[in-house]
Amino acid sequence: MLMRTDPFREFDRLAQQVFGGTARTSAMPMDAYRSGDDFLVHFDLPGVDPETIELDVERNVLNVRAERRTPAPEGAEVLVAERPAGTFTRQLFLGDSLDTERIDASYEVGVLTLRIPVAEQAKPRRIRIAGGSDRRQISG
Repeated sequence: MLMRTDPFREFDRLAQQVFGGTARTSAMPMDAYRSGDDFLVHFDLPGVDPETIELDVERNVLNVRAERRTPAPEGAEVLVAERPAGTFTRQLFLGDSLDTERIDASYEVGVLTLRIPVAEQAKPRRIRIAGGSDRRQISG
């Protein structure tokens, strides 16, 4: 199971509207879903150099960090700056049912995709029931 929490998300959104900037690093829009034995997570990171993307897992916490630099050269007169630049971070809390040792990451057309397999011990399995001819008789 995948859990997401960001208690400051609404505060950031309000601060951005009031002050016209970001109060802290901007959030990355994300989609997450289960498909078969994998959880997939897609982060929108348009214009981000893949070399600036950092992923790390500590216990069951996945940290994603990426940086988008402003395209304007130093000293340029900026007329409009609506695209956010800077460092983007996101933290996901992964449930015990996911195999954090086998996370696969790819980055294509501005989307970072993580494939997180369900741990073997968390997959449903059929249990054989002994009976009839499989039963051993206990003599006493």
